[in-house]
Amino acid sequence: MTRPDILCIGSVLWDIIGRSPTAMRLGSDVPGRISRLPGGVAMNIAMTLRRFGLTPALLSAVGRDAEGDELIAACARMGMDTAHLYRSDDLPTDRYMAIEGANGLIAAVADAHSLEAAGDKILRALGDGRLGSDDAPWPGMIALDGNLTEALLSVIAASPLFAAADLRVAPASPGKAERLLPLLSHPRATLYVNLEEAGILCKTRFAGADEAAEGLIARGAPRVLVTDGGRICAEGRQGAGVISDAPPPVLVTRVTGAGDTFMAAHIVAERRGLAREAALAAALRAAADYVSGEIGT
Repeated sequence: MTRPDILCIGSVLWDIIGRSPTAMRLGSDVPGRISRLPGGVAMNIAMTLRRFGLTPALLSAVGRDAEGDELIAACARMGMDTAHLYRSDDLPTDRYMAIEGANGLIAAVADAHSLEAAGDKILRALGDGRLGSDDAPWPGMIALDGNLTEALLSVIAASPLFAAADLRVAPASPGKAERLLPLLSHPRATLYVNLEEAGILCKTRFAGADEAAEGLIARGAPRVLVTDGGRICAEGRQGAGVISDAPPPVLVTRVTGAGDTFMAAHIVAERRGLAREAALAAALRAAADYVSGEIGT
C-alpha cells in the first residue's frame, strides 16, 4: 500500500446541508436545495488535499451501517486511504446538518457522538506499526480536528506517537474550541482558528485577526492562523511576529467547509515551499474560490 502524504484525524461523516438564496431569520420557511455529501472537518480537509494531488489517510470512526458503507465507498472513489478507519458494530455513522441562507450560516447541529465514543480506537494504526509506533512515530503532517474529546486531545498532546509529527490543528466549531487548550502550546502544533475561536481560547474578545494572532502567541502558541470571514486574516509565529492579508472579494454562495479548505490549501502551499506571505495568500484564494462556488464539492 502506498504511504499516505498526510493523516487526517477527526470527523468523517455525512453533511446534510440546506441552502437557500433567500436571507433567513428564526422561523423562516423558504425554498432551496438540500444535499448530502461526505463531510466533517477531517474529511473536508482531505477532500481539498486530494484536489491538490495529495493522498490523505483518514483516521476516524465510521459505523458498520449502510450509511457507513456508502461513506467509505465515496471516500475510496475520491482516492483517499480508508484502510485505517475504525469500523464500529454498535455505533452509527455520524452526521452534520446545517441551514445556510443568503445571510450566511443560520444554524447547524453536529452529531459526532460516535467519534467521541470511539476514543483512542481511531489511533490504533499510529501505534501498531502500520503508520508508526512509540519508537518510530509518524514523522509527517497530521491534520487534527477538535471533534475529538478534550480527554483524547490531552492524551495526544503528551503522546510519543505524535512527538515527530507536524501537527496542524483546527477546532470543529467555536463551541468546541476550548477542547484545543491542551494543544495550545504544543511545540509542533500550528493552530487554525477563526476570530471567535481565538477569543474563546484566550478568554477575551479581539478586534481583528492580527490582534487575535498576537494574543494567542502571547498565550504560548508557537504558530497560529486566524481567519475572520471576508476580513483580514493573520498568521503569527513565536519570534517572527504577525503577518496579515485580506481575502479577495467574492460573492458568497456557501460557507460550510470554508475554514477547512483554507487550512488544507495552506498546508499544500507550505509543502510546495512557498514563503509565509505567499502561502497565506494562496490559502485565502482557495477559500474564496470555495465559498464563491468556483470549486465543486
